[in-house]
Amino acid sequence: MGLRFKETVQAVTPPLIYDAMQRWWWNRAAVGPVGGEPLDAEGAALGHREAVGGLWDQIGQLQLDFLLQQGLQPQHRLLDVGCGSFRGGVHLIRYLQDGNYYGIDASADLLRAGRECELPRYGLTDRTLHVLCNDQFEFQRLGEGFDIALAQSVFSHLPWNSILRCLVNMGKVLSVEGRFYATFFHDPGGRHRISPLVHSPGGITTYPDRDPYHYELDVFEDLARRAGLSVQFWGDWQHPRNQQMLVFRRASAR
Repeated sequence: MGLRFKETVQAVTPPLIYDAMQRWWWNRAAVGPVGGEPLDAEGAALGHREAVGGLWDQIGQLQLDFLLQQGLQPQHRLLDVGCGSFRGGVHLIRYLQDGNYYGIDASADLLRAGRECELPRYGLTDRTLHVLCNDQFEFQRLGEGFDIALAQSVFSHLPWNSILRCLVNMGKVLSVEGRFYATFFHDPGGRHRISPLVHSPGGITTYPDRDPYHYELDVFEDLARRAGLSVQFWGDWQHPRNQQMLVFRRASAR
């Protein structure tokens, strides 16, 4: 579907119906090879790289490098939570054995940009990946037994009750020894429970009650307990905007 045609359809379609149409299109083709031609010059200017926060090359490569340090292997099944337009995905898809990359995101537009622009750009249109457009963290629809899961800059945009939904559902699909890595903006010591916090490096301002959020560590300890998981504060992983890393495991794996 060309960009101009897409904009025309979007302009004349009620938002709820248009969103449902986008989700249906992605869900019906969620499993299998992802092909298609690259976006044209107009499509390439959609701004999907900025929509996921920019720093495309730096943060994309950082995700792969970090997971390799944590023992990621090509045979592992990996779930990319909030995969967007595959900023980290293009590196992970290339590294993993064909078919071992699974992604989920709430935005059909970002998934389309990844499919039509980024996969061809990185020479990955012949790879098999499994992608689901879903905003309820229904990971079970992609299977179970995941060895590694990653949510990079997802919790920083979510209230705690949505994070709890994510963790409860993640506990259902992790393998016995599986690990779920997730980043967040940290409020050490709880000094900003009702005030903004400016993070360095990066200069991002976060808030206790609106997006982008910051949290104290004990919030995640409580959420993990409720979800039947354990959580460990990993801390600094060289994120350019100072997001910190957590690792969750099934409580039985401690």
